[in-house]
Amino acid sequence: MAKVGILMGSDSDLPIMSKAAKMLEDFGIAYEMKVISAHREPDIFVEYAKSAEERGIEVIIAGAGGAAHLPGMCAAIFSLPVIGVPIHTKTLGGVDSLYSIVQMPSGIPVATVAIDGAANAAILAAKMLSISDKALRDKLAEYKESLKNQVAAKDEKLQSVGYEAYLEQM
Repeated sequence: MAKVGILMGSDSDLPIMSKAAKMLEDFGIAYEMKVISAHREPDIFVEYAKSAEERGIEVIIAGAGGAAHLPGMCAAIFSLPVIGVPIHTKTLGGVDSLYSIVQMPSGIPVATVAIDGAANAAILAAKMLSISDKALRDKLAEYKESLKNQVAAKDEKLQSVGYEAYLEQM
């Protein structure tokens, strides 16, 4: 049963939102992914958001560009956490999406990550789910340790070859 719902208003958001799916897969978290529009199919969207919890969804990750109403509308209907992913836009570079998602009215919070930050949205969802899942907390600790090891390896390489050779290998 899916624990996380990954939503996007358009299939053009899929290259970004697939990063959330990949991260959830890495943590072994079941998810469902849908293209759904709060504007173009409001009845279908409302039914999805109203029924998500009874279907086992515990967190929704919603990506949206431009007016970016999808995360906020999810939060207005779904009683559990919603994480908004502002999607980069051609006109304003995603700042419009970011502002739309973070400027929610009091009482309707949406946790918001960076523009195109779907991977971080999945990590945040995993952290939320790990509150009641020790095995998932352990996986998150391993992930954090792997990040530390990656940085240490890069520094070791830089120290051994020098910055000019390092740049050439990048």
